[in-house]
Amino acid sequence: MPPSTRLLAQSALADLADVPATSRWVRSGGARLHVLDYGGDGVPLVVLPGITSPAVAMDFVARELTSLVRPLVVDVRGRGLSDGGGSYGLEEYAEDTEAVVAGLGLHRPVLLGHSMGARIAAVTAVRAKVALRGTVLGDPPMSGPGRGPYPTSLDVFLDQLAQARSGTDADEVARSWPRWPRREQELRARWLASCDPEAVTATHRGFESEDFFAWWPSVPRPTALLYGADSPVVTAQGAAEAARLLPSAVLAEVPDAGHMLFWDSPRAALAALRQVLRPMLV
Repeated sequence: MPPSTRLLAQSALADLADVPATSRWVRSGGARLHVLDYGGDGVPLVVLPGITSPAVAMDFVARELTSLVRPLVVDVRGRGLSDGGGSYGLEEYAEDTEAVVAGLGLHRPVLLGHSMGARIAAVTAVRAKVALRGTVLGDPPMSGPGRGPYPTSLDVFLDQLAQARSGTDADEVARSWPRWPRREQELRARWLASCDPEAVTATHRGFESEDFFAWWPSVPRPTALLYGADSPVVTAQGAAEAARLLPSAVLAEVPDAGHMLFWDSPRAALAALRQVLRPMLV
């Protein structure tokens, strides 16, 4: 991919001055991965964002958790400040997550993933290459072979990336995401162009070729699944299937939220997250 497919303006980098976290770097194979470490003495919580969400996009979530855990938010490969390239399959993403845990010397962290990140968290837990305290999966894509397509088409994602590279602003973002807090609209406008179209394309393809339910029944306890009451990604039928296939999991519906749980309904989503996290921290 030519370098011009990923852009990061000075105004975006300047956002990091207002983020109360330290940049950490680890290597996974040949890739350098960037992590925002919020510090503290709490249990490490490794946060894995979604398909077009760099680490800074989840700053507002991490800040709300610092009294409970030590949040570390990952720029997943091909997003934010992390290198792109290589493969973008679930096991490769899991290898990157394992490299973060090992490289930063994190003792039995909890994994919190949203969307794509939730699928990565599940696979990392099943692989059991690093010791974990538990996992929290936020609205994982349940599409896959023999199932319906992912609700947002690849063309929509690629159009958003092209729009970001050509120059967008918070007002334009607000037309697609009117309920989001203004700061989150501004951050998306500045950081979306840091996402590699190749990574997004491969990941979206994986949403329909890699079956979440092939991994989910084997996710070790404790695990919790948060899903939006109005989510088109985790439907009522999907939540029921998840409960049936893994009875030990805690399932929590977030009211007044779609797929973008923390952005759509921040207070309710954070309350649900704290509730499922606390038993994992003892």
